[in-house]
Amino acid sequence: MTAPTVLTARALLLDMDGTLVNSDAVVDRVWRRWAERHGLDGDEVMKVVHGRQGYASMALLLPNRPMEQNHADNARMLAEETADMDGVVAVPGAGEFLAALRGLPHALVTSADVALSTARMAAAGLPMPDVRVTAESVGASKPDPEGFLKGAAELGVAPAECVVFEDSGAGISAGRAAGMRVVGVGARAGYHRPDVVVRDLTQVRVESLADGGIRLHVAGVG
Repeated sequence: MTAPTVLTARALLLDMDGTLVNSDAVVDRVWRRWAERHGLDGDEVMKVVHGRQGYASMALLLPNRPMEQNHADNARMLAEETADMDGVVAVPGAGEFLAALRGLPHALVTSADVALSTARMAAAGLPMPDVRVTAESVGASKPDPEGFLKGAAELGVAPAECVVFEDSGAGISAGRAAGMRVVGVGARAGYHRPDVVVRDLTQVRVESLADGGIRLHVAGVG
């Protein structure tokens, strides 16, 4: 355990999968089936898919395939994932964390679409933030910073005054490219050098400041 880190922000931008919701079981099932259909190694596929929109992962994994096929395949995959909530649970501390943010500026910024993000947050028993940036809202997938920049703009907060919560390499890179500080959540995050890493959201305490700002007390892991 490292010494607690204190971060101040005007707004928080929250990834969903791996950060608020543990959906690893269904992501693993769906993508390994996809890998088998395309003659790819499942373990190698799983190294790529976290954090990105499906079409962007497919473009990396099948670089010679036309992008319109990736988008069509992605739509089928999203429907498949939305129909499968088996094993989808909240990340420890996520409910308390979101409750502490009630009334404070925050947004969900996810590579899932509206239907999938709605289903997964409900399956995990988590409230949906009032501001949500989904796959339909952006033209580019993480690691492009567009989603986080759009979230900051919708909240009316400068990027430098936002803190991102992310678990994946693509998401951490997106937050960094947006000019934001990044709290990494979970084992995957530590490999991608966020500003601080927590095991889960039980290691984050939210303090509301008198000026409307947010102070985070983060018990990082070494």
